[in-house]
Amino acid sequence: MDKWLGKLQELKIPASAQFNLQTCIGDAVKIRQWVIDKLPNDALSIDNAIIMSNSRRWPLMIDPQQQANKWIKNMEKNLQVLRLSKNYARELENAIQFGNPVLIENIAETLDPMLDPLLQKATFKQGNLEMIRLGDSTIEWSKDFRLYFTTKLPNPHYAPEICVSVTILNFMATVDGLQDQMLGIVVAKEEPDIEAKRVSLVVESAQSKAQLKEIEDRILALLSSATGNILDDEELIETLSNSKIASQKIEEQ
Repeated sequence: MDKWLGKLQELKIPASAQFNLQTCIGDAVKIRQWVIDKLPNDALSIDNAIIMSNSRRWPLMIDPQQQANKWIKNMEKNLQVLRLSKNYARELENAIQFGNPVLIENIAETLDPMLDPLLQKATFKQGNLEMIRLGDSTIEWSKDFRLYFTTKLPNPHYAPEICVSVTILNFMATVDGLQDQMLGIVVAKEEPDIEAKRVSLVVESAQSKAQLKEIEDRILALLSSATGNILDDEELIETLSNSKIASQKIEEQ
């Protein structure tokens, strides 16, 4: 990264002094919601979440303190939590078919070979349906399906074929993350009213940012599709007016 920055400076190309994944591809609204859902509020954890949300491969999270585990359980609705036991296959098949997210927790250093087609997303067309084969079963594939792995092992050694099939992320607790969590615990214990108000304000702030983002996206969509004089576009003018009112209300809050 230092070499890249040096070359950019040499060519007089404007660039930030330091690379920051959050400012580069992060979404402030999403990040705030992740923190509300108990993602540790430190740079490493947030970077991990950004990588996970932009990766084509399923995440395998090194999670000895169970922080990522807790976050996924809070973030995902209708989550099915499984372990690699004898009876997990049927529940996994149902989740794939109906598009429910699945968390397979406490995995070891090996994975069931039956999962290989799932790791590779080896889907195929059967008529108008997208299908996938797991073991002896051929099941319908839902595009809404999501899969997460977590392990409690602090320093696991995975075979190369696993490493290239998943996105490995280290969610081991950091000092900054622990300090933020400890502060929250202490305030909740000593001043529960203050902590409750803080949490409420964080949630309201996240909702306000999400609302502003929706308004901005709506305005951009209208501007990109506008033809002729934009001053004659009543829908655009009304949206701009509503966005100004909403923005003022949010600032007052």
